[in-house]
Amino acid sequence: MNKPELVYTTYIRTTPEKLWEAITQPEFTREYWGGLANVSDWATGSPWQHVTNDSTPEVYITGKVLDNTPPKRLVLSWADPDALDDESRVTFEIEAINDIVRLVVTHDHFVEGSTMADKVSSGWPRVLSSMKTFLETGVGLNAFAGCQ
Repeated sequence: MNKPELVYTTYIRTTPEKLWEAITQPEFTREYWGGLANVSDWATGSPWQHVTNDSTPEVYITGKVLDNTPPKRLVLSWADPDALDDESRVTFEIEAINDIVRLVVTHDHFVEGSTMADKVSSGWPRVLSSMKTFLETGVGLNAFAGCQ
């Protein structure tokens, strides 16, 4: 099986610090990621979770912080909590270019037989478009409009 490497690049009128907060702070992720929050203390080696906003949150994705270099690079392991053996890796690379920021998101290291690549290949463009819109206008898109 060919192990995919999904790479998404976008340019956002923001600062590296604001983009970092958008990725790591639950109050911001909820604004553009369909109400879901990224939760962690973000120290290298710490667990992180992608959760609902309920009083008893449901965990959609879980993993560990593999590398944390604010506000330039964040690397996470990524797995469905119901299929922890189907783990992959997500890398966020942030670079300031004058008055904009380039964000490169790479989702790779899929295990043999992984179903995660299919799940995220249409999700990342939606989430990143919503993040860009949120950072530039203050309002995210309905990232999962039309999804079933």
